[in-house]
Amino acid sequence: MSIGVRRLTVLGEFKPFGLIAEALDGKPADDFSDKYDYFLFDPEVTRQRDEADEFNASGAALSDRCDHELFIRGNRIIWTTGSRVFKRFTLPSPVVMACWCRLSDMAEAFLCVLQTASLTMYSTSGEVTSIPLLRTITSIWALPFGLLFMQQADTGSATHVPSSTLLGMRETSRPRRDTGHSPQNNLNLLSEFDHTVKGEMSSVSSHLILKDPLEEPQLTYIEERGKYNMMKEFDETTIWTSDQIPLMASYNKGKMQHSLWVVEVNNSNLEVANANLSDIVPAGVLPTQFSFRRIWQGKGAQIAACKVFLATDNDAAPIICFLHQEQRKLLSVRLQSVEINNEILFDIKPDMSWSITAVAAAPVIVTRPRVKVGVLPYSDIIVLAPENALLLYSGKQCLCRYVLPSFLCKDRLSHGSEFCDTSSMSHDLKIIGVADAIEGRINVILNNGQMYRCALRRSPSSSLANDCITAMAEGLSSSFYDHFLSLLWKEGDSVYLSEADSSVDSEWDSFCCTIMRMFRSSTCSKKHSNSTPQSSWEFLINSTFHKNFSKHNFINGVPSVASVDVQEIDSFGSNLSGAKQLERPFYSQLMMESFDCLHAVYESLKLDTLRKRDLELLAVLLCSIAKFLGEENYLDHYIRDFPGFSRNVGLLKTSISCKTPPSLFRWLENCLLHGCSSASTNDLPPLIRKKGSSVVSWARKIVSFYSFLCGAKQIGKEISFGVYCNIAVGSHCTNEEITVLAMVGEGFGLKQLDLLPSGVSLPLRHALDKCRESPPIDWPAAAYVLLGREDLALSCLGHSCKSKEFETQTNVNLISISTPYMLHLHPVTIPSIVSDPIGLDGTKFEDTDSVDGSMTDGMEHIFNSSTQLRYGRDLRLNEVRRLLCSTRPVAIQTSVNPSASDQDLQQAQLWHLAQRTTSLPFGRGAFTLATIYTLLTEAFAVPKLVLAGRLPAQQNATVNLDPNVRNIQELKSWPEFHNAVAAGLRLAPLQGKMSRTWIIYNKPREPSSIHAGLLLALGLHGYLRVLNITDIYQYFAQEHESTTVGLMLGLAASYRGTMDPKISKSLFVHIPARHPSSYPDLELPTLLQSAALMSVGLLHEGSAHPQTMQFLLGEIGRRSGGDNVLEREGYAVSAGFSLGLVALGRGYDAFGFMDAMVDRLFHYIGGKEVCNEVSLSSTLSADEHNRATSQMMDGNAANVDVTAPGAIIALALMFLKTESHTIISKLSIPHTRFELQYVRPDFIMLRVIARNLIMWSRVHPSQDWIQSQIPDIVKSGLECLGDDIDEMDAEVFVQAYVNIVAGACISLGLRFAGTKNGDAQELLYNYALYFLNEIKPVSATSGSFPRGLSHYVDRSTLEMCLHLIVLSLSVVMAGSGHLQTFRLLRFLRSRNSADGHANYGIQMAVSLAIGFLFLGGGMRTFSTGNSSIAALLITLYPRLPTGPNDNRCHLQAFRHLYVLATEARWIQTVDVDSGLPVYAPLEVTIRETEHYAETSYCEVTPCLLPERDVLKTIRVCGPRYWPQVIGFVPEDKPWWTSGDKNNPFNSGVLYIKRKVGACSYVDDPIGCQSLLSRAMHKVLGLTNLKACNPCTDGDSGPGSVTIDQLVGTFSSDPSLIAFAQLCSDPTWNSRSDVDFLEFCLQVLFECVSKDRPALLQVYLSLYTTIGLMADQFASGMGLLVDSLFVSNLKLAVAYNEALLSGRLTNSRGGIVQSHFLGSLKKRVEDLLNSSEGIKVDFRNYMNSRTWPNGKSQGPILLSWYLQWFGVPAPSVMNTALEKIKPKLKTSSLVPILRLLFPSIDINVVREIDKFLSSNDSK
Repeated sequence: MSIGVRRLTVLGEFKPFGLIAEALDGKPADDFSDKYDYFLFDPEVTRQRDEADEFNASGAALSDRCDHELFIRGNRIIWTTGSRVFKRFTLPSPVVMACWCRLSDMAEAFLCVLQTASLTMYSTSGEVTSIPLLRTITSIWALPFGLLFMQQADTGSATHVPSSTLLGMRETSRPRRDTGHSPQNNLNLLSEFDHTVKGEMSSVSSHLILKDPLEEPQLTYIEERGKYNMMKEFDETTIWTSDQIPLMASYNKGKMQHSLWVVEVNNSNLEVANANLSDIVPAGVLPTQFSFRRIWQGKGAQIAACKVFLATDNDAAPIICFLHQEQRKLLSVRLQSVEINNEILFDIKPDMSWSITAVAAAPVIVTRPRVKVGVLPYSDIIVLAPENALLLYSGKQCLCRYVLPSFLCKDRLSHGSEFCDTSSMSHDLKIIGVADAIEGRINVILNNGQMYRCALRRSPSSSLANDCITAMAEGLSSSFYDHFLSLLWKEGDSVYLSEADSSVDSEWDSFCCTIMRMFRSSTCSKKHSNSTPQSSWEFLINSTFHKNFSKHNFINGVPSVASVDVQEIDSFGSNLSGAKQLERPFYSQLMMESFDCLHAVYESLKLDTLRKRDLELLAVLLCSIAKFLGEENYLDHYIRDFPGFSRNVGLLKTSISCKTPPSLFRWLENCLLHGCSSASTNDLPPLIRKKGSSVVSWARKIVSFYSFLCGAKQIGKEISFGVYCNIAVGSHCTNEEITVLAMVGEGFGLKQLDLLPSGVSLPLRHALDKCRESPPIDWPAAAYVLLGREDLALSCLGHSCKSKEFETQTNVNLISISTPYMLHLHPVTIPSIVSDPIGLDGTKFEDTDSVDGSMTDGMEHIFNSSTQLRYGRDLRLNEVRRLLCSTRPVAIQTSVNPSASDQDLQQAQLWHLAQRTTSLPFGRGAFTLATIYTLLTEAFAVPKLVLAGRLPAQQNATVNLDPNVRNIQELKSWPEFHNAVAAGLRLAPLQGKMSRTWIIYNKPREPSSIHAGLLLALGLHGYLRVLNITDIYQYFAQEHESTTVGLMLGLAASYRGTMDPKISKSLFVHIPARHPSSYPDLELPTLLQSAALMSVGLLHEGSAHPQTMQFLLGEIGRRSGGDNVLEREGYAVSAGFSLGLVALGRGYDAFGFMDAMVDRLFHYIGGKEVCNEVSLSSTLSADEHNRATSQMMDGNAANVDVTAPGAIIALALMFLKTESHTIISKLSIPHTRFELQYVRPDFIMLRVIARNLIMWSRVHPSQDWIQSQIPDIVKSGLECLGDDIDEMDAEVFVQAYVNIVAGACISLGLRFAGTKNGDAQELLYNYALYFLNEIKPVSATSGSFPRGLSHYVDRSTLEMCLHLIVLSLSVVMAGSGHLQTFRLLRFLRSRNSADGHANYGIQMAVSLAIGFLFLGGGMRTFSTGNSSIAALLITLYPRLPTGPNDNRCHLQAFRHLYVLATEARWIQTVDVDSGLPVYAPLEVTIRETEHYAETSYCEVTPCLLPERDVLKTIRVCGPRYWPQVIGFVPEDKPWWTSGDKNNPFNSGVLYIKRKVGACSYVDDPIGCQSLLSRAMHKVLGLTNLKACNPCTDGDSGPGSVTIDQLVGTFSSDPSLIAFAQLCSDPTWNSRSDVDFLEFCLQVLFECVSKDRPALLQVYLSLYTTIGLMADQFASGMGLLVDSLFVSNLKLAVAYNEALLSGRLTNSRGGIVQSHFLGSLKKRVEDLLNSSEGIKVDFRNYMNSRTWPNGKSQGPILLSWYLQWFGVPAPSVMNTALEKIKPKLKTSSLVPILRLLFPSIDINVVREIDKFLSSNDSK
């Protein structure tokens, strides 16, 4: 058989674009090299694995991609895409070799560039990894799982590899997998063989494999006789590897042989034969090993093959081709693969190798572009023969010869020549080389030196022809397809293969001719002749114009498409006997297989509404083939679909086969009606059940979805009857759920669902609708998108993919999220919760008090959409901002005409107000905690701290503090520190992203309190980890007190609990007690030592480190040096806190000598003598013991006033929540008069707090519990107040009482911190009012509280207790913004200011309380974990300072440690459609505890959630939003952070989806508008009446509301809104079809009210189809010329019957109203049964098997009748009747016909019976 000649499509002259880019760059560099290299590659290589797109239906789309190029010259690389420079790379040394590679399972591809001494890897995302190479690497090669290094044997000298080895690029694409990786820069990898002595070759591997940039290159081994030796084949030079399957080809020059190797991954330890290997890899630590196994050797080659590549043999087996240029031979070796235990083993079949002559060759993808051979594409071979002929091979079969187009050699050939035959003349242009093959494109090198980029025609532009060719490629056996391929590529009518601009119609005509020629016998003559037409009419009929006109025009409702002439079909039928005689078995099977493949395509196209034109064209061809083959039933099947063909094709005279054609619609209907097991698999085309078939994947998907919906079981990846289906990962309990997962697994989205016929899509939409309300929580995001639950999809993406897409950017205010799947999801834009200041009503802050008009008070950012939603229209945040603002002068009330005494009064007032102003930063830091993001390119801004005043009576004149009276700088030093802390605390956690450069950038030249405060704030957020040890010591070297304090505490907070030795050393430097005895004495302020002690506790938190605890215990009792006696107590308290932190909650489990330590602590408290002094001292070192005895004690005496607070605090934290009765019994509250007088009252408060912290579970929010804390002697003493009682005793009792009550209230505040417990809030509020009334009667209080306390106790004590209670109340209500509590705080602040009692400590407590109440702008609250309670206790320590610089008893910087106790338990709901925060009701369920049963309560978002250890579920409830349930496992762990991968909330955001027909709570708070939607049909009816009666007056009634306005109120779906606008159009309402208008309005209401917008097109499609049928019956004319819609209607009716029978269930009912589908069925049957003409035609059809003639609508109506009632083909019916007719003894055949054909309607059975009876009577 001669081969065809094809013309190359020249894309243009080729020149590396890198040369053009260099020329455009201008003058070359000094080190310019004349040598360059380049290689082209497919852009698929650089795509991420998870970006692989679905295979395009048209293979031509793939050929349109532009090739990418890497151009290499010297040390520069230029990456270009087409004619555009994409990236440039400049390396430090010349490039030796470059290739693309994927390492391990990483998603990104790496450009690996080998240089003389290093390997540089560039990821596609832009990250660079540099790996130094300590040995000489000669080449690098890509493998599927890593990069192969070829090592040089002589390690002493480096040999430069010539640049020709740069072509290491793999040319084919690869599958993708989803994995992320971020390599580090400048990674120095020390390989496994670095320790080997230079020159010792026994431990050097010739090949290494790098599988990860962060790992060392792996040694490789060679398998020989079952044992593994190290790979030392230095003579085996690698010449090729595959990056898709693990193969390597090498050449041994000494042996003159080629070898093929398989690279195998061994996860277990290898049986190593080399004994020296144990020196290299220790036993037990062998990583994943790689071994080489030789599978083929080929000898006799003088030099290495110039090219090796993978291709495909003609039987679809992969082959490896070696091009031996010196032998002019292409050797092909067949690769065999066997899968055993999920592992693929490769081997070579040497007996099946073959060779052809060739001087050049390359793999191309031409004949089967959509077919895969495993993971490999089906590759053909383009071969340049020695005679300069360019040949295309499919395996070893030569298909055609390619020639140059005529315009390239027009000067040498005659004008009329079509081809430039390069072999005709020796002096003509000749092809001398082929290079750079990508897909179906090659570079052709000519003998004149020119190079052209050419395209081989891969596949036709006609999608139908392409589908048919692919179907035959996938369905035919190899020998049959080779025969078809030879005909397809043979020179003849297939001009579309040679013409680049051929039309779609000509391509289909050529394909049809090829098919019919294949069905012809070899003796048949060609149809086309050179004779001229006999007449002009015949010339016109045979013209191309007439054929095209006939294909695109319909005459009398009958399509006239006919790709093959009917006369030709008849001639084929007459020659059928000849075909039978010639190779009958081969041709018979070939024709039937081809027919089955094309029929499978036909059935698949029926399910795509956009391919109806292709379906009609294919039906014509199939009719011709069916008639040729004598397949009567098939012919009848096609004519029933397109009855117009009955005129042109007619019926067979003789029927050869009675085979029933497969019918997908019949199978789908039976599946719905009777179940998947009852549906016959004979109705499924065989190609659908063939794994890997792509051309009928559309039909395969629908079949698999229906199968799962109707109860089919999955076996592996196949359904029980052999159909393959991918199922997405996720749980499923119902058939509908597994159907949805199958749709997701197959990438079947909403777009694909709309392409299905409406009846076919109904069951699938039913499955989606049933799963929509409450889908499983572990589904992928694409499944939720498919269900229309974008809220769940975005929540799923948010907490499952903590990657770059979801990291908050610092320079944007919007977060955009979109799904990565190819499913319908509109991008959602969500305003950032912390950085979107917007202009809201009521949020303007009048700056009438400002000096310079500036609004930078540190709180201007707090107003955003979230806070607006949280607090509604009230002005709470405005008031908080006013109360905490310190940047404006405060008002001073004076007379209009001031005197000299008034000026003194102004200074006095200003001094008192300055106390308040300097305390405001404490509250402002809590209020603005973690609420803004800073740009790391901007300087840090701190609001001003203004101590000036203004005089409103004197036109706001400014008054400053007199510096001669007060030391203003000393007054402002520490307040400036706290002000900077507050400013720094505003920074939100950026998921650990804080730049060291930014911190150093903000470092001032001279140390300042402002930068010190910033350091503390950054440390509390955990940012100081970015500082290195040099930075830390540079800060310490400044010897600035506040800087040192801020840095120490910040470092300890950042490294909390880590015991980092570097930080520990830097802290101990500031504690002289830890200096060795030989160390010189340092004069360090006690303040620094206290801060260092607290920092040590934070650093060692929870570690129970024995030496640290012993040291801290000694520091509690350390005696002062004499000059800092006033700060001794503060030092001891810091030591006590630090000791408690180190052993936090450990109790007696900390270590063995805990008893001695507890005894010592009780001694410090004031207990008995120390019993275990000897045992404790024996554990100390000699130096520590000497220092401790000289500092701690004089004998056994201890200054209890100094040591008791620290010791009590230490015990409280050490035994926190341990319920230790032993400690409680010793730590008793005084219950005798002596003890009451012996123990200081403030120490009693500490004891109460400590006892309750230890007995954590006993704390109860009731007044009875507080009363139980008070000893009986105090109660009885209080009852005697006012009677004859000694004043001294009364003072003792009252002092004890107020301190006990305050201590109990603080305990309540800690126990219920952040819980918003109502009982605790009410109790603390009542006690606060009680103390307030005791100071100064304000309001009546309820409860039996003792009265008249102010007579026996000083006011300062009552004030302190009052404010400690208020502070505890704010801790309980933290973040809630509780209005009643806020009113109390505002009153306390104003009261103190008015009365002149503006003590700094009191003001600090009020400021902190306000900040806690609005913690983080209401978005944060406190935790009750051990660490949080300790931090809160440090903050609430009940010794308030007397002034801004008072750090004696408790360092004021410690008050900021509350930050460590905060949690972002705030949640807001975001409407997924609008992207805006909205209100939504949540039902929160907390687990059962020992105090209460499992409880559920309602919250309205935004809100704060309970702690993680009690939270069980939250559920979005209410009728307006789709329900959503998030379950939790209660765990005693901190709340999730923003970067936690397990965080169920995306930065506190819960996405919800509003139901159609409901308004948001913002737009419709009480639901009146949503109620209106339920009566929408009434409004629409009024609107319709008004539109139909324009004369009606009045525009104020309901009719004035337009339909589109109403629909737009309740739905954002674009299809519903567009349809509503159409219904509102006056031209639409002027139509005469009132019934249709009413139907549209009812459908619109149905879709809106039930939130099913997708059903709009289903309703309209079904309704309009029935209408057209009725019109066609009535008028005899119509647009319906086929019967495909009848099968669609039958499926809709079958769905309804499945619902009624219970086979399909849905709690919400059917998605389409059942009575609508029932009326549809009745309407169709009434139409069909009402026509007598149809019955007459039916009898004729049954009798003579002929279709009606003479009337245009006859065949169409008959086809509707046959399709609707499911009448079998006449041959099938006759065959069945002939078998049973002799045995019949009854006159009526109705019962037996009903048994034989149960699916036929009973009325049709009666018609058949009448017909048979009439025939019998004749």
